[in-house]
Amino acid sequence: MTNCPAIKILGYDVFPGGKEFFFEEFKGVVNTISPHSYIVARKDNLFSEALMASDFIIPDGVGIVMAARALAGKKIEKIAGSDLHDVIINALNIRKGSCFYLGSSDATLQKIRERLSREHPAVRVGSFSPPYKTVFSKDDNILMINAINEFNPYVVFVGMTAPKQEKWVYQNKHLINAPVICSIGAVFDFYAGTVKRPGKFWIYIGLEWLPRLLREPRRLWRRTLISTPLFIWFVLREKLRIKAGER
Repeated sequence: MTNCPAIKILGYDVFPGGKEFFFEEFKGVVNTISPHSYIVARKDNLFSEALMASDFIIPDGVGIVMAARALAGKKIEKIAGSDLHDVIINALNIRKGSCFYLGSSDATLQKIRERLSREHPAVRVGSFSPPYKTVFSKDDNILMINAINEFNPYVVFVGMTAPKQEKWVYQNKHLINAPVICSIGAVFDFYAGTVKRPGKFWIYIGLEWLPRLLREPRRLWRRTLISTPLFIWFVLREKLRIKAGER
């Protein structure tokens, strides 16, 4: 499945396969793209570079799924960071593999380790809680990279919120000795149980964003009320451009 050709969505090569793609052959950096991250990347060149440099860009958002249908005529599966994390952890458990969590608080990381020990006891788990800063110092980066490399994991999960996490991976991936690096943001809190992910009903009908918006309106209103309409506009504009070129 890893040889599925990517489809182009507004300049980004998005993986069209399902969430079961992971493990047999995959190695590299995997990031997710959503309507909000696309809009942010339009004004953040480093973030855009980081996404472009991904080995896999996963469609995290109903808007990306709809854009794939509108622009490429392709039906693809939405893969949230939580879905990707679950697939990877299940694969690691079967293979008695290892993973490392970089990000979040010590308390959240402890809850993640406790849950993994109950549900996936064959997985060897490491973690590191970096300082809460907008920009890390050289010494901060050395501490984080050394913690990862000393543990020697197969997979590194980075959860420092977008676009900080993607940019950090992009700038430091050449120093990290791990075959797979995934930026998965809010998944740390979801998996630890410190924040509840919307239920399967909301996920199934494509409205996972709605309960999250109602729960955290001050943090999420911008991506829903500004980024989403802007993303739709760019999709429609690109659709018109494609049609004009076919004439």
